[in-house]
Amino acid sequence: MADAGIRKYREGDREAIQDICYLTGYMGNSAACYWRHKPSFVEIWTSYYIDHEPASLYVATIDNRVVGYLTGCLDTSSAPKLENIMTAQITKYGLLFRPGTAGFLYRALLDSLREKQGATGELLDERWPAHLHINLLPDARGTGLGRALMQRWFEHLRESGSPGCHLGTIVENTRAVTFFEKMGFKKYGDSPPIAGMRGPDGTRLHQQLMVWSA
Repeated sequence: MADAGIRKYREGDREAIQDICYLTGYMGNSAACYWRHKPSFVEIWTSYYIDHEPASLYVATIDNRVVGYLTGCLDTSSAPKLENIMTAQITKYGLLFRPGTAGFLYRALLDSLREKQGATGELLDERWPAHLHINLLPDARGTGLGRALMQRWFEHLRESGSPGCHLGTIVENTRAVTFFEKMGFKKYGDSPPIAGMRGPDGTRLHQQLMVWSA
């Protein structure tokens, strides 16, 4: 029987977390379908948490192999905005001129110019100041590790005195939405389109913010 569990992040986990981030970065599937530059992608979505808030980062393991993670932030207002992180990576790697990222970025720019209201990916509300990201490899799904990661995160929030947290997911990712609802999250606000993002059939994808109160 496989030995599965949850533990705190360790310094040697960085590469495994980055690999999982990229392999699951598109609704549980590889982010390569829309962002073919792994270094910038994983820096956008993992580096802040690993470098600045490792105490809020947990990993799931099977037989000592990292198969999932939860990155958390106790105070969203103190973290850099996602758009600023993305801008820094676009500049650092020249992503507007790099095949594999330029097409997505220009499409996102056109979407933003057309729409008065688009997804921001962020919620600043004192009722739900914390936020999280969670990802699991396919062979870790349905094992209870996702639930265990969330429960450990909830314990961390209560120990820290946090009143609640929020997260952003994709409306069309019904499996994720259902999972979060089972964990006690509730849908919050409208569901604006996400600039640049498209489904496998080319249709628009929409943001769903969800909130949880301690």
